[in-house]
Amino acid sequence: MPAPTKILHGVFIEIFDTGVLLEGSNGIGKSALALDLVSRGHKLIADDAPEFRCCATATINGNCPAPLQDFIEVFGLGMLNIPAMFGTDAVKKSCQLQLLLTLIPATQFKPAEDNHLKSSLQRRTVLDVVIPAIELPVMPEQNMAVMVESTVRNHVLRSAGYNATEEFVRKQYSFLERKK
Repeated sequence: MPAPTKILHGVFIEIFDTGVLLEGSNGIGKSALALDLVSRGHKLIADDAPEFRCCATATINGNCPAPLQDFIEVFGLGMLNIPAMFGTDAVKKSCQLQLLLTLIPATQFKPAEDNHLKSSLQRRTVLDVVIPAIELPVMPEQNMAVMVESTVRNHVLRSAGYNATEEFVRKQYSFLERKK
């Protein structure tokens, strides 16, 4: 019996060896952001309708349905063939889903009320597997590719056990204790 699959709306891209699904409302700029990330050396897996399947190792693997393979539709530019534009290394057939990154208009973004130093790290379930999820506010004056890359780098550090907020608070506390 084949493993169950699920199609999620978004752009699935590999950033720093991490499988990231860029989600958000229609018109928020997911595909344009993915194009920017591909131009920075990251790999497109699927635009618009990536298909995910649970693997035997309790991980989720995602790929692109065959008719959509290698293409991305960017508002204002139309359909683009990524390997034709950036080379075959700019795409990847499949990748493990490791992070859900939801783009939220800045006017709708609600940071954690208990502590503004925290990221909006949450968890969501995809095919019965818990996946880390982060909401990222979209602001026109920000370089969103850098924001996404920084979010992924910070996620990788957190997954390895490092927490910048905890280190910052610890250093501030130590500094204040020395001032007493």
